[in-house]
Amino acid sequence: MYNLPSKLFENAVNELSSLPGIGKKTALRMALHLLRCSSEEVESFGSSVIKMRNEVIFCSQCGNISDKECCEICSSPKRDASIICVVEDIRDVMAIENTAQYTGVYHVLGGIISPIEGIGPQDLNIEHLIVRASTEGSKEVILALPTTIEGDTTNFYLYKKLNPLNVTITMIARGINVGDELEHTDEVTLGRSILNRTPYHVVR
Repeated sequence: MYNLPSKLFENAVNELSSLPGIGKKTALRMALHLLRCSSEEVESFGSSVIKMRNEVIFCSQCGNISDKECCEICSSPKRDASIICVVEDIRDVMAIENTAQYTGVYHVLGGIISPIEGIGPQDLNIEHLIVRASTEGSKEVILALPTTIEGDTTNFYLYKKLNPLNVTITMIARGINVGDELEHTDEVTLGRSILNRTPYHVVR
């Protein structure tokens, strides 16, 4: 790393490089860009980040990010609230929405079961899913979790919880390669996987 002539500049570079996917060189370019911007532009940039952090909330229904207590998807009369698509995190909601093939609602777990990382069912937004599936007239729950060992483990756990309820349990078609995450899957493949979903079967 370069010897930087300003401690203030160095601090900014260090903060930028702490962001996911941002290395020191990229952070340096970003800091230099901000330095060339006007004070008004930098203040607008900083205030928008602070405002996002302080005011963006999680939807009380599905757990997606929102500006209001109930997100635009859950509150839309055009969405079929009887179909709930279960995803790992917010990025998966964005990926599925980009396909324009799904018209139901979502449920964000906030992760998947991973004993190695110390993440158990109690750490995820599962109990609220059970409540939604049992009391809100739900007809179908789609399991759209990563095609990994952890994703399959979570699918099986959710199946055991949901199976006693009067709801159809399906999963997205395995057009997605094993080990792939939804956010990295192209829109056409992901859209087809949603449309061609199949009943969930326990592998014995």
